[in-house]
Amino acid sequence: MTADLNELTRPTEFLDYETDEVQAFVDHAVKDRAADPATIATELYYAVRDGIFYEVYDADLSPEGLKASSTVRAKSGFCLHKSAVYAAAVRAVGIPSRLVYGDVRNHLASPRLIEHIGGDVFFHGLTQVHLNGKWVKATPVFNKMLCKLYGMEALEFDGTSDSLYHPYADGGGSMEFLTDHGTFDDVPYDFVITTMRAKHPNFLSGTGTVAGGSLAAEAQ
Repeated sequence: MTADLNELTRPTEFLDYETDEVQAFVDHAVKDRAADPATIATELYYAVRDGIFYEVYDADLSPEGLKASSTVRAKSGFCLHKSAVYAAAVRAVGIPSRLVYGDVRNHLASPRLIEHIGGDVFFHGLTQVHLNGKWVKATPVFNKMLCKLYGMEALEFDGTSDSLYHPYADGGGSMEFLTDHGTFDDVPYDFVITTMRAKHPNFLSGTGTVAGGSLAAEAQ
């Protein structure tokens, strides 16, 4: 592994995998830490996707709230939270990772959420992992049950190819990426919050998102 890749296996302020919470999460998800990295990355992908519930309402966007350990403790969050957990978890087993941010259309959403967001273009977070000599994108964000409620196919991941474009179950296309904001070695907190405030001011409330809702309930 090169020096640069070694840097991308270290804990950071937000990818705090040295904490008891993240270590316990990894221990529960990974059968054998000496296994093939792609196998471990896949196990962790599904642990984050389905073990941490996707919820956009009343989500903590403070610096403490966006740490991987805080999200593991809460067992819920949305893309900004879950991408940080996955990036931290794979680093805990020596797999380099980076965070990726972009703007997407056709995001999983309810009418109420679209009203708060201000349209159908969302600021979105996902993860890159370095496996078998290349970077692959992974999006362990929307848990399987929530995807079913919204008529989407849950994204799968095998550790070899990108897990990126959420298809719709009715064959009506998939999520569309409009803007790539680049890759980051840690959660770029000021950039994330400034972008969220600029793009989705009605979605924020203090140091978190608006409360009083449930994305799962709004699919009924």
